[in-house]
Amino acid sequence: MIRHVVAWKVAATEPAEAAAAAAEITRLLASLPPLVPSISSLTVGPNMAYFESNWDVVLVADFETLADLDAYQVHPAHQAVVPQIKALVAQRAAVDFEL
Repeated sequence: MIRHVVAWKVAATEPAEAAAAAAEITRLLASLPPLVPSISSLTVGPNMAYFESNWDVVLVADFETLADLDAYQVHPAHQAVVPQIKALVAQRAAVDFEL
């Protein structure tokens, strides 16, 4: 099992705009599990504490194999949300590890 963890810092600095951006990223990514068969599980959500130091949104997704993660990365539904998310963020960090 491969766990894919991604965190984003949104570009918006005004609190209401940052919250809206985080909510939109969450909405976009939460729409993927029914569309991408290789996703075993996916949890995504905006940060809810320590806003001055924490990242704004996190995704935790599990895949049975590295090939399943690769399939997710190139799946058209995932590729459709990538530019929308990139337009909202300033930074991205990711880690993939085996469970």
